[in-house]
Amino acid sequence: MTDLQKNVQAAIDELVESGAERGVQVAVYRRGELLVDAVAGIADPETGRPFTSDTPVYSTSTGKGVTATVVHVLAERGALGYETPIAEVWPEFAAHGKEKATVRHALTHAVGVPGVPVGTTPEDLCDWDRMCGAIADATPWWEPGTRFGYHPQTYGYILGEIVRRVTGKRISQVLREEVAGPLGVADELFFGVPESELGRLARIEEAGPAMEMPAEMLAAIPFFRVVDGYTAAPMAAMPDAAFSNRPDVLSSDIPAGATMTARAVARMYDALLGGALVSPDRLRELSSAAVTGTDEVTGGPGTWGLGYSVGLTGTLSSPTLFGMAGSGGTAAFADTATGISVGLTKNRASAGEFGVVDRIGQIVLQVD
Repeated sequence: MTDLQKNVQAAIDELVESGAERGVQVAVYRRGELLVDAVAGIADPETGRPFTSDTPVYSTSTGKGVTATVVHVLAERGALGYETPIAEVWPEFAAHGKEKATVRHALTHAVGVPGVPVGTTPEDLCDWDRMCGAIADATPWWEPGTRFGYHPQTYGYILGEIVRRVTGKRISQVLREEVAGPLGVADELFFGVPESELGRLARIEEAGPAMEMPAEMLAAIPFFRVVDGYTAAPMAAMPDAAFSNRPDVLSSDIPAGATMTARAVARMYDALLGGALVSPDRLRELSSAAVTGTDEVTGGPGTWGLGYSVGLTGTLSSPTLFGMAGSGGTAAFADTATGISVGLTKNRASAGEFGVVDRIGQIVLQVD
């Protein structure tokens, strides 16, 4: 066992033994070699089923990096271009001034359609045609391409519908055929999980009681504002533990998130770095800063490559890092400087808290 494997294993063992976490997976690849495959804890506290390396975990926005990867593989094949107007393949999307919005704008959260109808429910999110119809009919919050702001749910539907229009297939099928299957991780990397596989998944639990916030305080936070009946954060469909354990959510294509093992998503990023999925020139483009500045939705600073955050959280802010972190504390990323790719999943959802990601990232990025 390498020192890196030992150090990561010791860190996650301590997190579980201390009670800070229920179950954790970490995988690290470099140049096709699996350097770390560490797992600790329990996947399902009700049954005592242990977490294993092949236990898939629902991972909210960490899945956005998987969605972006599918788009880049199609771009590499010539099925679409970054400057392709979305309305060219999805004519209904042109409504209300969105006719000039491009695939690049969608990847960089610059389309200007970060919201879904304010009353959106989990059942609505499971209805692909309903959600795409609502998004196509939305009035943009800004002229596409002039600003950017995080698109929490709409990101997945916009890019997923582009994929469907150019391939004639659902994005879950394209993921399996073009990415997960060729990489040998088709049983560990999903959008909609086959119902027969749901029993393998980790059960998500809350790190603590939900924090109640008065309506007037919520209204003052950019992320929760309502514009023309649309909001980036519909209160009935927040991705909490209950949402993340719903069989209908898990088995539907909602590609703002994904269900994955740490090993599978680290393998995907390693394949991006290694040229198995895209060319070196495309890798440089997708992993470099495309937009930077103040995010119109979160209100904070942001830097996006083409579908990936450049720099992640806390101390993991190097411009050579690209990937995605999710609201429950999961993350997956790659470092173009070292050739390291990392996946981290866990089943205790610590909203807005990325201490585990920072801790593991610091251990991993010290590797020679």
